[in-house]
Amino acid sequence: MEGSSRGAWLATLAKSHEVEKADGLDIRAVAGELFLVSQLVAAEAKLRRALADPSRDAWPKQDLARKVFEGKVSGPALDIVLAAVAGRWVKDHDLTDALERAGINLVFAAAEQDGRLNKLQDELFSVLELVTKNQGVQDALGNREANATSRFELVRQLLAGRVSQDALWLASRPIINPRGRRYAATLWRMLAIADMRRRHVTAVVTSAIDLTPEQKHRIEAALSQTYGRAVNANLVVDPAVLGGIHVRVGDDVIDGSVVRRIEDARRAVLAT
Repeated sequence: MEGSSRGAWLATLAKSHEVEKADGLDIRAVAGELFLVSQLVAAEAKLRRALADPSRDAWPKQDLARKVFEGKVSGPALDIVLAAVAGRWVKDHDLTDALERAGINLVFAAAEQDGRLNKLQDELFSVLELVTKNQGVQDALGNREANATSRFELVRQLLAGRVSQDALWLASRPIINPRGRRYAATLWRMLAIADMRRRHVTAVVTSAIDLTPEQKHRIEAALSQTYGRAVNANLVVDPAVLGGIHVRVGDDVIDGSVVRRIEDARRAVLAT
């Protein structure tokens, strides 16, 4: 998010962090309420524009949000909604994005409280890998002419018994409320939200064979030293790299694969 939207998002996130610390609160339920509010606001253009209008003071927007949502969502969920609509959003869709992001963050908070945040990230990455490696699945999930129910059922069948309920819930969000976004891109953004929560960097490490836990730890330690932050390595096996490893951290690529070395040698020969 850019400009004033970023400040509005940070205020919304701060309120979300307050809510997640409440004793005995089912924060997964609050996340579900935020998803529903985001979905409703995204679908109702007039309401969305009124709640996100940067030219209006905070209190009339909050008053409107109370009239629409009070009694329909819990107090903690309403507190986050009120914090969100008080912000100055550059684009009205930034508001709906923020509400959904806050819900996603709460799911990660619940997983963190259960000691499962790392596992949940790994599950989402496995879903991303499954989708990106299967063109048929990509086409089916991206088919705007197919109804959401059939696409949701496809996701459920693909992931049933393979991932946790949290992962299934998050993996279903781009189907339930697509808003013109690419499925894989939405999953990447979820992983980025988890990284922000952990203040970690995610690296995608591709190798020809499975790496051992010790090798994974050494790679993470070396990358952490390079980036000055903790790094979580997601491992991908691809025989096409032949040997060595290929590492991607955001836009950075560290290619130590045999394929790359062969290509470098070929270029050197052609240059002579």
